[in-house]
Amino acid sequence: MTSSASSAAPAATGPAGTPAARRRLRLPSFSTQVVLGLAVGVLLGWLANRMGPTTAGDPNWLTTTLETIGSSFVTLLKTVVPPLIFTAIIASIANLRSVTNAARLAGQTLIWFAITAAISVVVGIGLGLLFQPGNRAGVSIDDAAEVGASGSWTDFLSGLIPSNFLGISADTTVTPGADGTFSTETSIGFNVLQILVIALAIGIAALKSGSKADPFLAFNRSALSIIQKVLWWIIRLAPLGTLGLIGNAVATYGWASLGSLAWFAAAVYVGLAVVLFVVYPVLLRANGLNILSYFRGAWPAIQLAFVSRSSVGTMPVTERVVERNLGVPREYASFAVPLGSTTKMDGCASIYPAISAIFVAEIFGIHLSFTDYLLIAFVSVVGSAATAGLTGAVVMLTLTLSTLGLPLAGVGLLLAIDPILDMGRTAVNVAGQALVPTIVAKREGILDEKRYAAAAAEDLFSDDSADGVLAGSPDGSAPRAAETSRVPSNA
Repeated sequence: MTSSASSAAPAATGPAGTPAARRRLRLPSFSTQVVLGLAVGVLLGWLANRMGPTTAGDPNWLTTTLETIGSSFVTLLKTVVPPLIFTAIIASIANLRSVTNAARLAGQTLIWFAITAAISVVVGIGLGLLFQPGNRAGVSIDDAAEVGASGSWTDFLSGLIPSNFLGISADTTVTPGADGTFSTETSIGFNVLQILVIALAIGIAALKSGSKADPFLAFNRSALSIIQKVLWWIIRLAPLGTLGLIGNAVATYGWASLGSLAWFAAAVYVGLAVVLFVVYPVLLRANGLNILSYFRGAWPAIQLAFVSRSSVGTMPVTERVVERNLGVPREYASFAVPLGSTTKMDGCASIYPAISAIFVAEIFGIHLSFTDYLLIAFVSVVGSAATAGLTGAVVMLTLTLSTLGLPLAGVGLLLAIDPILDMGRTAVNVAGQALVPTIVAKREGILDEKRYAAAAAEDLFSDDSADGVLAGSPDGSAPRAAETSRVPSNA
């Protein structure tokens, strides 16, 4: 008995590498890591804010460090967005070949995008009228910063037409010097909306080309697998990025900027909370889905969206939780989530512009008629693609103000706290992007309800080496058989 007892002891307290040791060394879950990063970031941001600027008026070293960490994380996400959108959209269209009711699923997805957007904008208008943020604001017209027209219907419609194959755009800034000379700075960027249009056209053309396009689609799936692997490495840095982003926001804005626009910020966040915690749960229950299972499964994506402020950057996590935690078939999820990440914006395109339009009208003493409110709803439902999944909602806001004929100078009043509001807006955007595919899958009878009921947010990174998410199997050639079987051929 003594020998057996002594031999059993090392199993529980054995050297590194034993199961017990691995359990002791196991890192917290991804969600917990992000929460810890959030808490530490708030603390460091408060400390940096208390330290104040340097004697030269520049940010102190802690604020600069937090800003560098946060901006580096966002820059890494933005770097992989163009190839991710291009390859993901093409792959998602190709995946629809295995679903016989693809047209119906696509139609139902767009209908539910419109339904949730319409409900969200009604919530935004109602709260704008209730809070009257413009009448209670501590700012005046004189505080408005100069903002050029960055969104109009003609700009939006012309922006749909790709100016080049890669959707590349260039922006040149001319700065006059003290000696009468001028300096120019040109920045290169990508138009996500144009990339979406290009990818849709190529994906549909590939389907129409039949077997001749198989080598191209195989290459695209392989490229997508590689891109996503790189992106997953970046996403694993989210806790550190959270620390920097939140810390910099607290250090830079503190409570001073929120003070004069407190009613406006409160109206926006109440609207976001109503949609996220009231409207979405009602829709879930109306479709026979458990509310807690949805939030438990979708929370990692919602959480990452809050800190990254990018629907597109969060897209791989959104798709993983939609497929793995919520039980939506891969073939459909790989279509609905990428589409939603660029066009489904309940926070940025519905709640925020509705409340903002009312705020600007009140600041400038302009009366809005019932027709104006209908126009706000129309712009929110139809024009949400203008936000294109990027951080910020200035384009959508200027589009709304231009449609109503309201002064664009009002946008400048809201820029000071836009990053703080954008965190909540993006979280609601991503929650809606996970909600709609889940509801459509349930209504069409293709949802894995057992997987949905057992949704576990902790499953985010498990089996990472053997799961390509959007790409299918490990080699990117096709979805796993077990996943494919979840979509009935006659669904």
